[in-house]
Amino acid sequence: MTNSMKWGASLAILGFALSACAETDETSASATAQTASDTSAAPSTAATNSSEEDTMTPAILAPYDGPYGGVPAFDEVTIDQFEPGIKKAIAMALEELDAIANNDEPATFENTIVAMERQGAALNRASTYYGIWSSNLSSPEFQDIEERVDPLYAEYRSARIENEKLFERIAAVWNDKATLETLTPAEQRLTWDYYTDFVRSGAALDKETKERIGDINEELSKLYTKFSQNLLHDEEAYVTWLTEDQLGGLPDSVVDAAAATAADRGRAGEYAIANTRSSMEPFLTYSEDRKLREQVWRTYYDRGDNGDAYDNNDIIRQILRLRQERSRLQGYENFAERALEKNVAKTPENAMNLMMSVWPAAIARVDEEVADMQAIADTNGDDITIEPWDYRYYSEKVRKAKYDLDADEVKQYLQLENLREGMFWMAKDLYNLDFEQVDDVPVFHPDVRVWKVTRNGALQGLWYFDPYARAGKRSGAWMNDYRAQQKLDGDIKTLVSNNSNFVKGKPGEPVLISWDDATTLFHEFGHALHGLMSDVKYPSQSGTSVPRDYVEFPSQVHENWLATDEILSRFAKHVDTGETIPDELVAKIKNAGTFNQGFATTEYLASALIDMRLHTLADASDVDPDAFERETLASLGMPSELPMRHRTPQFAHVFSGEGYAAGYYAYLWADTFGADAWEAFEEAGSPFDDATAQRFIDHVLSVGDTVDPSEGYKAFRGKELDTKALMRQRGFPTE
Repeated sequence: MTNSMKWGASLAILGFALSACAETDETSASATAQTASDTSAAPSTAATNSSEEDTMTPAILAPYDGPYGGVPAFDEVTIDQFEPGIKKAIAMALEELDAIANNDEPATFENTIVAMERQGAALNRASTYYGIWSSNLSSPEFQDIEERVDPLYAEYRSARIENEKLFERIAAVWNDKATLETLTPAEQRLTWDYYTDFVRSGAALDKETKERIGDINEELSKLYTKFSQNLLHDEEAYVTWLTEDQLGGLPDSVVDAAAATAADRGRAGEYAIANTRSSMEPFLTYSEDRKLREQVWRTYYDRGDNGDAYDNNDIIRQILRLRQERSRLQGYENFAERALEKNVAKTPENAMNLMMSVWPAAIARVDEEVADMQAIADTNGDDITIEPWDYRYYSEKVRKAKYDLDADEVKQYLQLENLREGMFWMAKDLYNLDFEQVDDVPVFHPDVRVWKVTRNGALQGLWYFDPYARAGKRSGAWMNDYRAQQKLDGDIKTLVSNNSNFVKGKPGEPVLISWDDATTLFHEFGHALHGLMSDVKYPSQSGTSVPRDYVEFPSQVHENWLATDEILSRFAKHVDTGETIPDELVAKIKNAGTFNQGFATTEYLASALIDMRLHTLADASDVDPDAFERETLASLGMPSELPMRHRTPQFAHVFSGEGYAAGYYAYLWADTFGADAWEAFEEAGSPFDDATAQRFIDHVLSVGDTVDPSEGYKAFRGKELDTKALMRQRGFPTE
């Protein structure tokens, strides 16, 4: 998810950075690795000004205090601080904007652009806490606050855009070409970012049009919040209860997780399958009860689409209509055209071309996978035709038959804490990072632990780890930063977090995770490393503040290190015997590396294609989301045996905010970079090659948004991107 997605409701409109998330999470539009978006920079959390020094009672406004350059005061934040605190922070931020706009001195880079980098520090901190509560500690009480607070963010954004004097000063700096030439390339890019984002948001338009855009933003903020709350309701309200005689085929780890889920819901001694991906997937993979598989499948894929008070279809209709109206007021034909303008892809056509170049190979592979599954079902005399709730179950049987690979056998070697240590070892070998757990930092929940990160003995930042599912926490996995690295006001170190939804088993026992979940773990840690390795001056260019279709690239490539011999031989230890994973099992894992790529690629691409087509409609005034989904998938030749990864009524990446709206293609675009980058390590002869890792630091991880991503990548690779690397990695034909 990398820019906090649920803060997508308010912050995506406001333009605050969101949080990074793996494609594997289901509601991750609320989460990037911090991307700078539209008209709001990521202000320095270290900088203070005189207005901040006045009676700052709420902890959510106060500058971070304590060790490591200051840390969030989670031990002092209470839910009643959010509404008054954010109102106060917005008022302070508006005063700061007015001070910049009304400066009597001629506009310069320092008194305008740099001043904007420092502006809004208290609001940035308050919004960080707000996003954390929204994603991790949501409750009915907090959701009531969201409904009142989210529109305030939209009003604030409108006030920025409607501040004509402010825009005039930014434009004056950008149009002063002689002065621009004296700036560094990073400063020129920063100035271009501010100017372009203000123009894209309508700052150059007439007053009436700007006011209408402001009204639209406010309406959208409310709709994003409602969409998210409806989805959270369906994830928490629906559960499939099992009796002991309905556990057939389920491994002990899945049974233990179901027992723990039931106990968490006050029904100890029973078994429950929660309505989340982390519960749904293993159940569908192993349960022998086909009717129950269908029930769990339908419950999960009907989230937001139950025709009740929590149905999201009408909300989607309104969102699409408003996005289209706003885009046209801003001078764009459609929302996608605007959304991709500053991305690496540049245009919806380029994104569609990449997706459609992969689509035929993906659905052809699905046909092969279904044929293999149907053959096993027929041989077993099961008398069925493969349906979506059968795909994972029979796919696992095919895996065993073709590759002699048992996913549950592999899982016995994948202990969460061992893999965390493996990620640390990887970071040490590649980037010379050391991790030391500390207990002198407040946390927002007892499950959260914190590590101090150093490089060559010097502090690099802190890493917060929140691994477990709980009530009030959105599903999926994501990365946030709580403070961006910067050197504008001293040497400020970043604070990053990884958040997951692993299900706790029995108390005191190691948590075992699937290979897919382990891959996600390494993916999200890649976002964290992107933040930790940042080395820039200006906060809004820091770390993961890069285009949406590039931010997933470093995390995608980091997934590859999980399967290396160096990691598996050290950290894949059997939960009972402590023995290292056998070479023959590792060989089976690698041999099956492209297994089920038809399913994985097709379910993802179906969602990405629906997203792009919705946002390039000639007329989005009255879309029926369910009908559009059915008709579009039929026209694409979508195989009937599997669904979209995220059906439209539950597509939080796209409708709980704007982080991934018309941008879900970004995972495929970024994975193209990731596949080619991994080949660079392979060509060097080792996944831990020092010279390749140093180039990756120098041209990708450390530079943030100070350079054009395509140019940075070319400097790392030494040549243009090879788009066929993705097809090779997935085992698809390249011709």
